[in-house]
Amino acid sequence: MKSMEELKLIRERMKVTNGARHDQRQTQIVIGMGTCGIGAGARNTLLAVMNELTLLDLDNVSVTQTGCMGMCEREPLLEIRTIEGESYLYAHVDAERARRIVANHVQLGQPMTQWIIKRGQEAERWANEKRSLHLSTNPVD
Repeated sequence: MKSMEELKLIRERMKVTNGARHDQRQTQIVIGMGTCGIGAGARNTLLAVMNELTLLDLDNVSVTQTGCMGMCEREPLLEIRTIEGESYLYAHVDAERARRIVANHVQLGQPMTQWIIKRGQEAERWANEKRSLHLSTNPVD
């Protein structure tokens, strides 16, 4: 078992590593692929996102996966992070919703407000807090 100080150092190092992987000039799509997300259909969501990006020939978008986002009852969760720094968190994103989100929000810049549960810095802060809480209550050996 690692101490809290060691875990905090690892977390900070990972933030730097993850930030280096994401090109700030790209829109980023983050899909919750924890056990709860996968059980709710996140794999189909991920495939639909990838297929729609290919179909629309959108190559200025990166797609990443994350673990539990802390809202199992709203899975699959999908977060859009724009190049302007905005963050939008979508809930209950099945394959059809994923295609519509990519076509409308990512391609046309028109968020699908009826499915957004958090937006702006609140969404990013909320997701980070939930991940931290999940890690602190489910320690890894």
